[in-house]
Amino acid sequence: MLARVDWSLFFQPLAVLSVYPVAGNDMETASYSENAEALPLGKADMKWFVENVLNGMENAEDTRISLLAANLSDLPLVTIVAAEIDPLTSQGEALAAALTEAGVDVEHRLFDGVTHEFFGMAAGVPQATSAAGA
Repeated sequence: MLARVDWSLFFQPLAVLSVYPVAGNDMETASYSENAEALPLGKADMKWFVENVLNGMENAEDTRISLLAANLSDLPLVTIVAAEIDPLTSQGEALAAALTEAGVDVEHRLFDGVTHEFFGMAAGVPQATSAAGA
């Protein structure tokens, strides 16, 4: 009897929270240009990440990294939290659009005036408390 159970039904998340997602491999987006020198994360930092964590841009094409090239259908509600001052802002926007196009319910929350890493700074950044309630 257990062999007939579709176990995938038991392991599906009810929702996804994606905080400043890496969703593609394009480092020439508007937010990469606007926030190239941003702190604590700028374009040079993301290039370092690609080279040292992903072992090169060719590995960034993997759909586990480049979500914009992945099949996004059949996902539960996705909430995207994005910072205004972040090279990844455009990727969050593009991911929200791709999820919507795939028929996924999406809540995209862009927090003005904050940088990448604000999400864990509730003690000093009021927007982090609001984002954590997403």
